[in-house]
Amino acid sequence: MMRAQTHHPLDPLSAAEISVAVATVRAAGATPEVRDSMRFVEVVLVEPVKQVVALADAYFFPPFQPSLLPRTKGGGPMVPTKLPTRKARLVVYNKRSNETSLWIVELREVHAATRGGPHRGKVISSQVVPNVQPPMDAMEYAECEAVVKDFPAFREAMKRRGIEDMDLVMVDAWCVGYHSEADAPNRRLAKPLIFCRSESDCPMENGYARPVEGISILVDIQNMVVLEFEDRKLIPLPPTDPLRNYTSGETRGGVDRSDVKPLQIIQPEGPSFRVNGHFIQWQKWNFRIGFTPREGLVIYSVAYIDGSRGRRPVAHRLSFVEMVVPYGDPNDPHYRKNAFDAGEDGLGKNAHSLKKGCDCLGYIKYFDAHFTNFTGGVETIENCVCLHEEDHGILWKHQDWRTGLAEVRRSRRLTVSFICTVANYEYGFFWHFYQDGKIEAEVKLTGILSLGAMQPGETRKYGTTIAPGLYAPVHQHFFVARMDMAVDCKPGEAFNQVVEVDVKVEDPGKNNVHNNAFYAEEKLLKSELEAMRDCNPLSARHWIVRNTRMVNRTGQLTGYRLVPGSNCLPLAGSEAKFLRRAAFLKHNLWVTPYVHNEMHPGGEFPNQNPRVGDGLATWVKQNRSLEEADIVLWYVFGVTHIPRLEDWPVMPVERIGFMLMPHGFFNCSPAVDVPPSAGDLDDKEIGMPAKPIQNELIAKL
Repeated sequence: MMRAQTHHPLDPLSAAEISVAVATVRAAGATPEVRDSMRFVEVVLVEPVKQVVALADAYFFPPFQPSLLPRTKGGGPMVPTKLPTRKARLVVYNKRSNETSLWIVELREVHAATRGGPHRGKVISSQVVPNVQPPMDAMEYAECEAVVKDFPAFREAMKRRGIEDMDLVMVDAWCVGYHSEADAPNRRLAKPLIFCRSESDCPMENGYARPVEGISILVDIQNMVVLEFEDRKLIPLPPTDPLRNYTSGETRGGVDRSDVKPLQIIQPEGPSFRVNGHFIQWQKWNFRIGFTPREGLVIYSVAYIDGSRGRRPVAHRLSFVEMVVPYGDPNDPHYRKNAFDAGEDGLGKNAHSLKKGCDCLGYIKYFDAHFTNFTGGVETIENCVCLHEEDHGILWKHQDWRTGLAEVRRSRRLTVSFICTVANYEYGFFWHFYQDGKIEAEVKLTGILSLGAMQPGETRKYGTTIAPGLYAPVHQHFFVARMDMAVDCKPGEAFNQVVEVDVKVEDPGKNNVHNNAFYAEEKLLKSELEAMRDCNPLSARHWIVRNTRMVNRTGQLTGYRLVPGSNCLPLAGSEAKFLRRAAFLKHNLWVTPYVHNEMHPGGEFPNQNPRVGDGLATWVKQNRSLEEADIVLWYVFGVTHIPRLEDWPVMPVERIGFMLMPHGFFNCSPAVDVPPSAGDLDDKEIGMPAKPIQNELIAKL
């Protein structure tokens, strides 16, 4: 077979491919002025249709799985000779014209005398998208800070607060959101938050401990000019909090704990997982890893090897596609703090390099991530994604009380993760794979609270007092997981449906004479509008994605269950401004049939978006059938954060998430074949007897 390319169709773009895509688009600019004003917001892989992925997995890339291959009309396998050329999709902002455009580029090399060099891709399409603003870029944040610090009226306002050293000032350029026509996307705007450090020679000082309030600034990010400035109210800077810092030696008492002994994770024979490029195999699981600037980590082609039944797909694509952080304080400037951290900033672009032995433990495989910067250069985040195994306590255990003989197995899980920083907060995103067929999605929240300043002696109803002159407003964190499911479906098949399960109490009567009866009741979600659902812990509500054609040994349809963790809904009123852009937060579960361009629940461009309900809330109005379809789950989960003093100066990790759990997918527990741990074997080898039976009654039995 010919190998048309070295990259699997789902591999993220390499640094070289990003360079070719950028150079191709830049060369297509009509004039030097157009080319010079191009700013590259995002360059990402155009993901191929599922049949192309199947062809690649069947014949072009290990472990070679011909069973995935679509069949011809005659019943034989469809054997390809080559795969299609990879493509890139670019979001380009024109700084001169304030226009946003989308480009599709074929990443082939064309040997011709084209402008800028001989190696070029080919532009397949380009279009200007009207009335939108793309995500902000780190370069814009830095330029915005410099512009604000250099603005004479701002310097005077800071001087009135006792600050003349602008090196102490921190300017966080938050997006304006959309609150009125003044925020319309015909201008590219930022509404910065201001903070001020107290020490010029301490780069690790917690600058968020001194918020500057009473100043209102509006910045034109396109032209980098201050449009509006007002020193509304002179609120003194909070006094320097002695507990504000979090670095080693800066904690209470000035010393760190001395009684923490080393804890080592040792795998002398290496890990149990195998990695081939971006393809992962572990404990009967296999899947691929991808990465995008917006979502960060993406998990593709998730499948389980199930004995004689072979490779059984579970999901085609898993990722976190949006997160929203609305604040509950109506005071200025906090009412405007409604961050769309994926759509306005990019989770992937804000990821960091991970450190072995700190962010992850044990035998670790790291993956780098490549991005374009604003001017079109390629940047690499080394060690961006971490892959490793973790011990996870007991997997299963039983002891026979008659004999005293016990069987116990320890659980381990494979974890794939990345961590990003968006302004003051850190978010860790994790996908855990378990030996018993479960998949867990987890988010870990940490970082520094976004604080407000108060007048001496003042208290605030909408927050927690943290220190003199400092309070932390109440807020919520919401995350949206998009799960393109494929339970027992080969590529091209659309044989899934979703049922909702509620536990019901049996009415008193002849079927419940003892008043103890309850049962699980299922309801098929037949259409999109019917599938807008909320969690209900009182009825143990959960949802099952089932295959309509595959059964287990009892004749029941095979499936995977979505089990909610702790959750909440927005506490804002129905007319809250941020809900115009975040209508998808109004329900915990949405279900749609797969459509390739339905990727972002708030629309592709939520920044300054004036359209009500753009994205998911608009798509479901079609009320498409879900009775047998290629199912996409959108699970919205969140936490209501009432800040504590213990969240200061840096917040201990809080965990939220959910579980995908096999439900009738297997004929019995898939974890019964996990062998005893090495410790159990060692005990048996040295002749340790089973626990003796001491109870007389048990002995007589």
